Amino acid sequence: MNYLILVSLFYLGFAEKSPRLKFTVNEPSRFLFPKPESYMTVYHQNGSDDLYVGGQAVIYLLTFTNKGVKDTQIKVLADENAKQACLSKNDSIENCDNFITVIQKVNDSLVACGTNAGIPKCWLLVNNTVLTDIAAGGLLVTPSDISPGSPSQRSVSLSTDGNLYSALSAFGRHRGSIQRTFGSRKLLKSEGKWLLNPTFAGAAVIPAPQKYKEEIYFFFTELNRTAEVDEEPYKARIGRVCMVDEGGIKTVLPDSWTTFMKARVMCGLRNTSQQYNNIRQAFVLTARENRSGVMYGLFSNAWDTTVVCAYSIEDINLAFTTSKLKGYSLSLAGQRPGTCIPKNVTLALNTKTLSIIRDHPEIENVMKPVGEAPLDLPTTDKFTQTVADSVPAVNDEHYSVLYLGTERGEVLKVLHTIDEAFIISQYSLFQNESPVTAMAIDSQRGQLYVSTAMEAHRLPLADCGRYGDTCRECVLSRDPYCGWEIGKKKCTAIPEGYNISSGTIIQSLDSSNSSLCGGSTALKSRSTTPKDVVVDPEGPVLLPCPVRSYHATYRWEKDNCIKRYPCSILNGSCVLAPTPDLPLKEGVFRCMSLENGHKEEVVSYRLVFNGGSLPASLASTLGPSLLLAAATVWLL
Repeated sequence: MNYLILVSLFYLGFAEKSPRLKFTVNEPSRFLFPKPESYMTVYHQNGSDDLYVGGQAVIYLLTFTNKGVKDTQIKVLADENAKQACLSKNDSIENCDNFITVIQKVNDSLVACGTNAGIPKCWLLVNNTVLTDIAAGGLLVTPSDISPGSPSQRSVSLSTDGNLYSALSAFGRHRGSIQRTFGSRKLLKSEGKWLLNPTFAGAAVIPAPQKYKEEIYFFFTELNRTAEVDEEPYKARIGRVCMVDEGGIKTVLPDSWTTFMKARVMCGLRNTSQQYNNIRQAFVLTARENRSGVMYGLFSNAWDTTVVCAYSIEDINLAFTTSKLKGYSLSLAGQRPGTCIPKNVTLALNTKTLSIIRDHPEIENVMKPVGEAPLDLPTTDKFTQTVADSVPAVNDEHYSVLYLGTERGEVLKVLHTIDEAFIISQYSLFQNESPVTAMAIDSQRGQLYVSTAMEAHRLPLADCGRYGDTCRECVLSRDPYCGWEIGKKKCTAIPEGYNISSGTIIQSLDSSNSSLCGGSTALKSRSTTPKDVVVDPEGPVLLPCPVRSYHATYRWEKDNCIKRYPCSILNGSCVLAPTPDLPLKEGVFRCMSLENGHKEEVVSYRLVFNGGSLPASLASTLGPSLLLAAATVWLL
């Protein structure tokens, strides 16, 4: 029979490294772009419901609510003269448009910049709807130092403390640069020899208890001049500058950074050649009080396989403040080159110190990931985007939650503990399967914004209602945002300012331990009422069982465990798959799940033969999932 082909389907014994839960989200908080936006930049301010998306000749202002998305489209056309000049060079029509590459808030002003047909231009966005040219003298540099002239040239922008910082990747004749480009402080730039054809992947502010010690980290990949024939021709880097940097003296680095340093970043298995040298994106979680935190880097190798490595901010900071400088063998007497110093302290800015940092900005120490290996995550799909959050749990500890966008348009929610990376869930958000191109996280409002070239979506960080209505299901989710409220008997979000001494919410984050819910962890079984199913004994019949956890083992039992049938995956269900040795017979079939020492009956059916064709009443008896399963087999 055709249904025997089901034997070739995957057996439902899922690996513990797969997402434990999988959700398809159909809520109304989504926006469909009127045209594909192949190149985009996004900006979101914490505490707001607005998401700005820069696309091709347009800025979308998307206001998200629980009922839907209100959109305002602000046209930003390329200057006609610039467009005609671009077309006269036989460039493509697409390149001769205006792609928005920068949207950042500087003080109370929203700055937007675009490619403008190869002659970059910047504007101020007034009242969220009106674009005005930035007044003469307002910009500290020309727009071409802020925005690339081509949408293919990667750039990074970051606004902090009333200033805009810009990093442009090497492209064409542009060698790549890191600059302070707009705001109240002096314009500073990187020296040409400091960067070797860089491609930038991100930037982050590293706070400090003393304001003058605050830094900015830039993450990029650059050429590896010393690569052997069998080595990859590039390496990943972290570059850093001090925010108080005001440049050098008249004779040395007068308009350049005096605190720029860089270090190599390794991501791979310890003591092996399996390394990932191309950093594609980075996200930093920091704590101001003790200068600690973690940097998550998304890396790829020559075969375009992607992994995530985590790095200690404390270790990175220690390396920058203590490591020897590459190529410099003399002692570093006095103030260490590159040290962040208050603006009014000029003792360190002497010719010798500045010459050392000018000629030897790289440190010898190599940044290695926590555990000296990438996070243990499934790599069947390529990761394209990452953001993270630090979440206070009911045990008064903070846990890292990592969100990973994939090439198939899915989002993985990952709990990162000292011991492991646990994939809490996988979200399918989009109507059209395409790579996730942008993500933004709002810890204040508890929202995640995710976009592809076709759609933008908002998802709550504390998505507790999806985990089920039992204590066991809630606790086994291992979601730091959620816990089981004993009094209300509900899986609920951890409220802000939760009192651990008087609270009644339970979690199990460091391991899967449902014994906190009470009772024994020994095997248990709950009963369900069998649904009567009348079928043709010669027809293909597939009994579906909804998969609640992809870390559980599922099987079918018949007539109180006298017969045990295998289980196959089909359309999100554990489908009973008869075999020649175990053909279908009349009786009660029970679908059982086993996870964390707990056995549970999910659903049961009482199968009765009628000797005729499959009755039409089957639709109301078994529901859409069974009909879909049966239809799938009939088409085989």
